[in-house]
Amino acid sequence: MNEYINITLENIEKEHLCCAISDKKHQDGVNAKKEWLKERIKEGHVFRKLNVQGKVFIEYSPLEKAFVPVEGDHYLYIYCLWVAGSFKGNGYGKELLEYVIENAKRQGKNGICVISSKKKKPFLGEKDFYIKYGFKVVDTIGDYELLALPFHSKIPQFCSEARKMEIDSKDLTIYYSFECPFVINSIKEIEEYGKENHIKINFYKVDTLEKAKNVPCIFNNWAVFKDGKFVNNTLLNKNSIAKLYQ
Repeated sequence: MNEYINITLENIEKEHLCCAISDKKHQDGVNAKKEWLKERIKEGHVFRKLNVQGKVFIEYSPLEKAFVPVEGDHYLYIYCLWVAGSFKGNGYGKELLEYVIENAKRQGKNGICVISSKKKKPFLGEKDFYIKYGFKVVDTIGDYELLALPFHSKIPQFCSEARKMEIDSKDLTIYYSFECPFVINSIKEIEEYGKENHIKINFYKVDTLEKAKNVPCIFNNWAVFKDGKFVNNTLLNKNSIAKLYQ
């Protein structure tokens, strides 16, 4: 039987976060993520991983406490399910998802939900994988979709503010949270690019539940606006931000 570990307040300092396990340049991001996790764990957030030196984990939370613009009654929300490299094809994704489903049923939840998209996008769940396990599309905003596995008739939906997908500022604007350990390094690279090219860039830290539920766009941990319009949910570096100005 495969051995899994749930990160807790007792073991969080000694356990690695799978997604940034081998990259020292993201250590600041790992530290920020652990501080973020300490608060979320108190709210029922779960980070469950395979007990190996690799990227095999799932992360989820009660929807009412999840830092996403989705609302619903007694659902669990999946932030991330990641199985990478040589670990693919061994059934780990299935085991992790089944754990969440069983956990939701034990808690008497109405179901589980996750943000995905019509076409595969970075940092979002793969639609085909979830559909295979009974999830269905329950709400959409453009190419983005809210998938849900309802146990009863109640279904979640995107919050009304998320449907705007635009802001008043024409400056490049980034909404972010520390849910992802790669965020801090992305911010550093974007700031450097802005200074080198004399471009004004606004950063909006989503650090409260109220802010998260009222962001004007799709949001899982990152969102990019340019010229007042939502661009994407993809983390930027110097190369990718340069392409936005070509």
